[in-house]
Amino acid sequence: MSKPVIGFIGLGLMGGNMVENLQKRGFEVVVMDLDKDAVQAVLARGNASEAKTPKELAERSDVVELCVTTSEVVEHLVYGEDGILAGIKEGSVLIDFGTSIPASTKKIGTDLSAKGVGMIDAPLGRTPTHAKDGLLNIMAGGDRATFEKYESLLKEQGENVFYLGPLGAGHTTKLINNFMGMTTVCAMSQAFAAAELAGVDRGQLFDIMSSGPSNSPFMKFCKNYAVDGVSDLGFSINNANKDLRYFNQMISDLGSRSLIAEGTSANLQAAVEAGKGTGNVPEIFDYFVDLKK
Repeated sequence: MSKPVIGFIGLGLMGGNMVENLQKRGFEVVVMDLDKDAVQAVLARGNASEAKTPKELAERSDVVELCVTTSEVVEHLVYGEDGILAGIKEGSVLIDFGTSIPASTKKIGTDLSAKGVGMIDAPLGRTPTHAKDGLLNIMAGGDRATFEKYESLLKEQGENVFYLGPLGAGHTTKLINNFMGMTTVCAMSQAFAAAELAGVDRGQLFDIMSSGPSNSPFMKFCKNYAVDGVSDLGFSINNANKDLRYFNQMISDLGSRSLIAEGTSANLQAAVEAGKGTGNVPEIFDYFVDLKK
C-alpha cells in the first residue's frame, strides 16, 4: 500500500528533523513554515512541495501534522481564514506534536469529528537528534480506533509510542511531566545559587546531593551549568514558562490549584522578564544568584 502524503506545519529544530526523517523513509511531504530557508531545505531533498495556506496543505494531504509552539498558534492554523478545518478531508487525521492545553485540544477534536476527521495529540520526548532518526518518545491520546489506524505512522517517527487514552491524554501527560521536570530544575538551580551566595563550594554540594536520593539526570544538567558553565539541557526558559502556564491552566480547568506550579511559574516568568528567556532552563541559576530583596 502506498504511503500517505504528510502535510507538516512547523519546521523548527524538532519539526524540521521530523520531516527529514519522513523523507528518508520515503514519504511525500507538503510543508509550511514562516522560515523560508527551512522550507527550501525540505524542498531540496525532493519528494516535497510547499503549501501557501493551511487549507491548501490540508486539501493536498492524507495526514496533517503540526509541530508548533503554542495552543494559540494551533487554533489559528485550524480556525483561521483558509485554515485546516476548511480544507481537511473526511477520513483523514490531524496529529498535534506540540505541547498544547488539553481543553483546546478536545475542542478542536470535537470540531474535526463533525467533519469526519480524527485527531491525535502526540507531544514529544527526547531531542531533535532523535527526531532526525525517528527515535522520539511519543505520548499519544485519541480515540483508540484512530490511534490504531495511525500507530504504524507514529512508529516511523518514534521509537517509543505510548497510547495514554482519550484525546487530550497526551497533552495532559506531557504537561504533568514538564511541571515535574521544570520544578525540579528550578529547585536545584536555586540550591546551587544558595550555595554560591553562602560561599559553599558548589562542586562539593553536588557531590553530596548526588550521592543520595536527590540524584537525577536533571541534577546533572543543573550542575553542568552552575558548576562547570556548560549549558546542555536543550530546553529554553521561554518554553518552560509556557508549559508551566499551560499546566496551571489545565489544573484550573480541572477545578483545582497547584501552589507549587504557581511558584515555579512565577520564577520562570520573572527570569523571562529579566531577559533570560532564551537561555536553557538551568541558566535560571544566574537569575537566582542576581536576585535582590
